[in-house]
Amino acid sequence: MTVSSDRSPDRPVKMRSRRIRPYALTGGRTKSSQLLLVETLISVPRYDPSLAEALMPESRSLYERARERSSIAELSVGLDLPLGVVRVLIGDLATQGAVFVHPTAHAYNHDTNVLERILDGLKRLPV
Repeated sequence: MTVSSDRSPDRPVKMRSRRIRPYALTGGRTKSSQLLLVETLISVPRYDPSLAEALMPESRSLYERARERSSIAELSVGLDLPLGVVRVLIGDLATQGAVFVHPTAHAYNHDTNVLERILDGLKRLPV
């Protein structure tokens, strides 16, 4: 399967054979270093072509796709990669600072300041 890159249409990004097991792409890891839910949005703050060239094909494809804000689920479906593999590879890219992981509602689950601000805002709404 070939995915064309936005930056150089004459040089497609080649994906690996489907015969390669998913755990081989992640070095046997099954969990990401970050909490990445299916709805978690990912984006690339500053695209770096030299970094893209240094990445393995699957990570490069994720990095390229994340140039437009996408969820973990969208990345998984768009590249036909298992969700667990996408989570691990995106976690690696986030650790490198290559992608930005947008916070989800889960991140504010126990933040009383946020909950109090929401409650104050709701009280100020006209009935």
